[in-house]
Amino acid sequence: MFALVDGNNFYASCERIFQPRLRGVPLVVLSNNDGCAIARTAEAKALGIKMGQPAHELKLLVKHQGLQMRSANFALYGDISARVVGILRDEAPRVEVYSIDESFLDMTGIRDREAFAHRLRNKVHRWTGIPNCIGIGPTKTLAKAANRAAKSGAGVIDLSDETRRTEVLATFPTTELWGVGGRWGLRLANMGITTAAQLRDAPPDTILGEFGVTLARTQRELQGHPCIELEEVAPDKQQIMVSRSFAERVEDHAAVGQALATFAVRACEKLRRDGLVTGAVGIFALSDRFRAELPQHAPSRSINMPSATDDSRLVASVVAQLLRGMLKPGIGYKKAGVTLMDLSRPEQRQGDLFTPAVAGNAALMATLDGINRKFGRGVAGLGATGWKTRPDWGMRQNLLSPNYTTRAADLPLLHC
Repeated sequence: MFALVDGNNFYASCERIFQPRLRGVPLVVLSNNDGCAIARTAEAKALGIKMGQPAHELKLLVKHQGLQMRSANFALYGDISARVVGILRDEAPRVEVYSIDESFLDMTGIRDREAFAHRLRNKVHRWTGIPNCIGIGPTKTLAKAANRAAKSGAGVIDLSDETRRTEVLATFPTTELWGVGGRWGLRLANMGITTAAQLRDAPPDTILGEFGVTLARTQRELQGHPCIELEEVAPDKQQIMVSRSFAERVEDHAAVGQALATFAVRACEKLRRDGLVTGAVGIFALSDRFRAELPQHAPSRSINMPSATDDSRLVASVVAQLLRGMLKPGIGYKKAGVTLMDLSRPEQRQGDLFTPAVAGNAALMATLDGINRKFGRGVAGLGATGWKTRPDWGMRQNLLSPNYTTRAADLPLLHC
C-alpha cells in the first residue's frame, strides 16, 4: 500500500511561511529571470492566471487586484523540502522522494491508514508551515490519483476500497493521470476513453497494441496491481546538465566563458555529491530565438576525457578549451549550459598503463565543498567563474525573498 504526500502550491507556500502578509492574497512565483508564473496560489488561479503565463502580462493584476509576485528562491524551497522529508522519514518505514514537493510512502503494516494520514498531514503543516494533501492506494498510480482528488476534498483519500476507488476513477479525466498527458489523452478520447475508470476497464490487448507497455502498465496499476516499486535509493544519473538563460543577450565571449565555468563548477558539485565521476563533457550556447530578426547561432561541442574526474578545475579547463572559436562575433547569446556525460562510480572505471582511471585532487575538492557548505556557496571558488563579481550574464531576480533558513544574515527577527 502506497501513500503520496504532496505540498500544495509548494513554492508559493514556502514564500508564505515567513511572510504572513502573503497569506490569503493572490501570489505567483516566477521562473528564472522572472520570466513566467511557475506556481500559483488558489487566489491567483481565481484571477485567471495560467501556468507559464508571462510576468509582463500580470502587471495590471499587480496594480488593480493586489497580486504579489516573487522570484524563485530554490535555496529556500530545497531546505523546506528537506525538512518535510525528514518528518516523513520519522513517521514511515520507507520513503521515496519523488520530487521537491512529492514523496511516496510505504504504508504496509499501518492499520488505520486514514487516521495516520490525517495525523501526518497536520504534523507536516504544523512543523513546517506547508499545507499538503495525502492520497493512498494499492499502487503508485492510484495513490497519485487519490492525492489529486484529495486536493478538492478533505485533504486525505484512501482508494484501497474498491467501491470508493470506482467512484473516484469514474470522474477522473485520463489527461490528469500520472504518465498519460494531453497527447495520449486525445488519442484515448478518440477511442471513447475519457476517464480513468474507462481506461481501467478497456481491453488490455487494445491498450498494449495501441500505446505500448507504458500505458499498459498504467492500466494494470489502475486495476490495483502494483507494477512500479518504491525506490528508496534513486538510480545513478546518466548525465548532469547545468544551464541558465541570461537576463540579457551577452555578446562578450569572456562573459559567456565565465558563465560556462560557473555551470561546470556547479555540475561537478552535483557529481561529487552523488559520488560519481564524468568521462565526457559537452557545452552549448543559444542565441535569442524569440528575436527572429537577429542573427541566430546555436553551437555545441563535446569531448571524451582521457580519465574520468569529478575535479572542478579539470572540467572547467576542458570547457575553456571547447569554447575556443565556438562563438561568433556580434551575436548575443541568451542561454548556455554544460553537460557531464558517461557518468559512473569511480570504482567502476578502468585505467590503462598510461592514464589513471580517475584523475583530480579529491582532497582539494573535499576541502572546497566543505568550505562552501559551512560558509555558503561561492565563498571559495575558481577564478575562471568571475567568482565574486556581479556578472552581466547573471539571472534577473528582482523580487527575490531572503534565504530565511540557509543564510545567517537572512534569519527572521522576532520583536517582542
